[in-house]
Amino acid sequence: MSLLYILIGILIFGLLVAVHELGHFAAAKACGVKVNEFAVGMGPAIVKKQKGETLYSIRCIPFGGYCAMEGEDADTGDPRAFTNQKAWKRFLILAAGSAMNFLMGYLIVLILFSGAGGFRAPVIEAFMEGCPYESADGFQAGDRFLRIDGKRVWQYYDVGDLLSQGGEEHDVVVRRGGRRVRLEDYHLVPVEYEGQERKMYGFYFGVDEPTLPNKLRYAGATTMEFVRMVWDALRQLAGGKVSVNDLSGPVGIVDMMAETGEQAESVSAGLYDIFYLGAFIAVNLAVMNMLPIPALDGGRIFFLLVTALIESVTKKKLDPKYEGYVHAAGMILLLGLMAYVLFHDIFRIVTRR
Repeated sequence: MSLLYILIGILIFGLLVAVHELGHFAAAKACGVKVNEFAVGMGPAIVKKQKGETLYSIRCIPFGGYCAMEGEDADTGDPRAFTNQKAWKRFLILAAGSAMNFLMGYLIVLILFSGAGGFRAPVIEAFMEGCPYESADGFQAGDRFLRIDGKRVWQYYDVGDLLSQGGEEHDVVVRRGGRRVRLEDYHLVPVEYEGQERKMYGFYFGVDEPTLPNKLRYAGATTMEFVRMVWDALRQLAGGKVSVNDLSGPVGIVDMMAETGEQAESVSAGLYDIFYLGAFIAVNLAVMNMLPIPALDGGRIFFLLVTALIESVTKKKLDPKYEGYVHAAGMILLLGLMAYVLFHDIFRIVTRR
């Protein structure tokens, strides 16, 4: 069964990359930019077909892909080249890849939630006996948590997670009877309850019905929760709490998917978990690609904004080749990092077995 999960993992990851490049491709075509090649995969081509001005190809390595546009990093003199387009068109094309990944992550979650029997909601349905936080000046049954210490509550489990990150005084915003109620500097800590093995806040959360609007809303909430998880991981990496050795590349991601499927109680549960992880990875790719790092879409957008600002002041068009040099250097560094992560992933898999 592990082989099945590995193949599914490869398929999902390849699809995520293909969808990303499809976003660039569709936006480029819509903006009238000449696309020389649209490729799924990397390495030598298995299948290729020229259709109009664009070469479509499927390549042998199922990780990666690209949308090769005319004049991406240099002025080729073609009026339909990428560098000759207005700034808003270039921005749209660059952002389209991450937008497609985000949308795919949302759609995967929505499909997974289509058969849900209900959704645990961040709404207080009742209180445990003796809960000290039930009062006219505190919390009341029916309160829906909106924010805790300035952070959005997307899921019911965010309540405990966000409260545990701060001290004992919290700023909480709830919706009560159609209006927003703010509890400022509210003393809120877990306490002991009879029959419970650990300290708890004492809230019983309610359930939202599996209506179509709720499915759409909770799919969106889950997707935004993924975004927060990625940003939290990036902050931990920047703060030294997570090392580069904890990063995973394509091989590590596929192995993670296969391991996730193997740990499930059934094939159906394994597939559900793999696709749920795939949705998270889709959102992860969307966020990571928008970081202002050379060679990534976010880095290109950053240079686009800086270039537009400089050109608006100097009234002179900058030579795009210099930006190309920066992205080429960034790509070399990224390839080096990817090679290190790939080696570490393989080493981790081999030593684990």
